[in-house]
Amino acid sequence: MFGHKLLLAALIFLSISIFGQSVSFNTFRNPVIPGDHPDCTVTRIGDNFYTTGSSFNVTPVIYHSTDLVHWRAIAQPVSASWSGYGDTPGGGCWGGHFVFYNGEYWHFFSRANTMHFTKAPAPEGPWSTPVKINNPTQLSYSLGYDNSIFIDDDNKMYLVVKNGQPNNGIVELGTDGQPTGVVYNLNWLNPSPDYPYSWAEGPVMWKYRDYYYYSFARDLSGGQKVMRSKTLTADSSSWTFFGDFFNENDPAKSGSLFTSPNHASPVVTLDDSTFWIIHPIYAKDDWRGQGRQGLLNQVRYDSSGRPVADYPVNKAFSAPALPSGGIPWMVPHSDFFNSDKLNPEWSFLGLTLPGKYSLSERPGWFRLSPKSSTKANTIIKNDGEHNYSLITRLDFLPVAAGDEAGLWIMRGDETMSLKLVSTVSNEGTKTVSFSFNGTSATAINSFGDTLWLKLERINHKVKGYFSGDGINWVNVEQEFDISDIDSFSDFSTFTGTRQGLYVSGKVSAYFDFYIYRDAYSEILAECPANQYGVSVQKNTLSLINNGDWALYAGVEFGNDEYKKKPDSVSVLASCTSTGGIIEFWLDSIDTGTKIAECTIENTGSWNTYNVFKTAITEEVTDYHDLYLRFTGSGLSELYKIKSFIFSSTADSVTSVGEYLDLLPGKFLLEQNYPNPFNPSTIIRFSLPAGRQELPMNSFVNLRVFDILGREVATLVNEQKPAGNYEVKFDASHLSSGIYIYKLTIGNLSEEKKMMLLK
Repeated sequence: MFGHKLLLAALIFLSISIFGQSVSFNTFRNPVIPGDHPDCTVTRIGDNFYTTGSSFNVTPVIYHSTDLVHWRAIAQPVSASWSGYGDTPGGGCWGGHFVFYNGEYWHFFSRANTMHFTKAPAPEGPWSTPVKINNPTQLSYSLGYDNSIFIDDDNKMYLVVKNGQPNNGIVELGTDGQPTGVVYNLNWLNPSPDYPYSWAEGPVMWKYRDYYYYSFARDLSGGQKVMRSKTLTADSSSWTFFGDFFNENDPAKSGSLFTSPNHASPVVTLDDSTFWIIHPIYAKDDWRGQGRQGLLNQVRYDSSGRPVADYPVNKAFSAPALPSGGIPWMVPHSDFFNSDKLNPEWSFLGLTLPGKYSLSERPGWFRLSPKSSTKANTIIKNDGEHNYSLITRLDFLPVAAGDEAGLWIMRGDETMSLKLVSTVSNEGTKTVSFSFNGTSATAINSFGDTLWLKLERINHKVKGYFSGDGINWVNVEQEFDISDIDSFSDFSTFTGTRQGLYVSGKVSAYFDFYIYRDAYSEILAECPANQYGVSVQKNTLSLINNGDWALYAGVEFGNDEYKKKPDSVSVLASCTSTGGIIEFWLDSIDTGTKIAECTIENTGSWNTYNVFKTAITEEVTDYHDLYLRFTGSGLSELYKIKSFIFSSTADSVTSVGEYLDLLPGKFLLEQNYPNPFNPSTIIRFSLPAGRQELPMNSFVNLRVFDILGREVATLVNEQKPAGNYEVKFDASHLSSGIYIYKLTIGNLSEEKKMMLLK
């Protein structure tokens, strides 16, 4: 599959080179790196761009781009097994800057107020063990944190230093990465006791028209300042102070989704003489907990040489005139664990020794082991979107109530999480537990040790499901509002929300895959990753006109392991005009693949939403960025959209032919759920697809008896094709007691007991 992805990327890049940039890449909306990306820097090396930053207690990640908009995780420059790591909230790596110097790739970062670097022969690694940078005797303070690197035209490398409120400096480094003894002390910049620029933190430098530019953030509350000098000097009189770096006078500032930009990267210059930065920023109010997300903004110099960065307002910005290179939008992506190295999109949490995980022990599965009997283990990704579904299939044999494995969403300070896990009760019964903030719902796991789990997030609301086959899902009877995670302002550990796989207790878990944004779960139209022309409103995508479009990133359609293929797509929409068409494109508009066209017709009212369904016209596999282009006549609004969802032939119990291998291979009657029950319960059974001596359509009989053998209900008595079924049994007319349900098909039969408690 990895080779398939590389081929796809190459084809997209080739098509862009030949036919021109897709309309879907001409503009962008922020953030370009959703989720936590604090204290970020950016470096241009030839036609490539790289960004990294603080990770705190999470393994740091290097991202690569060719257009500054689409980013891919390519490396982890500091191993989770490095002995210098801690394992507490807010620990780990502070700051981060990736540069190319003297034929090698370097990554600089701080750990516990001490600077280090690692090196590699290629951006992807392998990366060396961290080397401590010695403190120059010329400074009265240590080298600190949130620092950056500046490489001058003469190839001299400098560490731009910050430590504490009054201490700023520029330290020359030699080719070995150690201080040369040349130091420019800038302690005049933010003197005590007034500290006019609060912390004057996260300093960065760049050069433009032979001037040195020095920019710094005030503090977490926002604000970015900039100054310049003709010479690299510690003399304060040589520096011209310009003040605010961002356009704080933008009239749309008050309505921005994000607030108080700062901690900007150095400015990078493109061949067309445009100038750009990556910077982190918090979303406002109830989504602040997702951390400082990675935004892209353009910088412009005025006639005096003062740089002014665009304020991150809510609009579509013109994208840099650069090729995308086939890199998808940076959201979490599905992983089937079929490589020999863990995808760098994953991070560990704190010090994690190599023996605590494996990709080779069981090919195609990822083994995750608890760090100890009291310390859980996890692999996690940024949680930066408001709507998605997560699915995993795991093999796990818990033996005690503390043994848990499954999916979770974790708050940045590590004190709160939502978990959907396989576990056992105190009595040893296999269960699925869905819990958040001290409240939990438990369901009996009748499927066994190999189990499917699914989380569905719709804004702050999350539901949990489990399954034995990935087709028929049981809803754990609970819905959690995780606003306490999503809105949490973490100013002590500085880490945003994460999602991923989790195990605790004394037993290892084996994970078959991790699916993000399942195409066969509801996708909210109000939650695009990027869009043009449309208006995002609560519960709808509105003000849709001809030529507008929206992007929904990283949609997983299925493959040889997740055996699904889409056959249709349904859209929930309203319309008061003649309507129009929704085009569904993979990876890009025009230069990608159009897989469907759905016609939206008049529903009589903007408040009347109907389902419009259309067939998929091309074969679709794997995950893709999904673009919806909207077309229609006239200048008025075409329609409004609430949501859309794909259907798979594999989900239909009447499916045969090429999907035969998806159907059950044995006759199976499952334990009812819930059990005990009052007054109704669900009974599931499977009819084999020709693998036993049964016709494809067999006569099926499912009956219920009391403990004396008297029939009390007939639930099924008809021919049925191969497939997975569920039947609801309502016992409201019966008295408490033990009942027996019996499934008969051909010469096969099976029965199980269940208990009605009123």
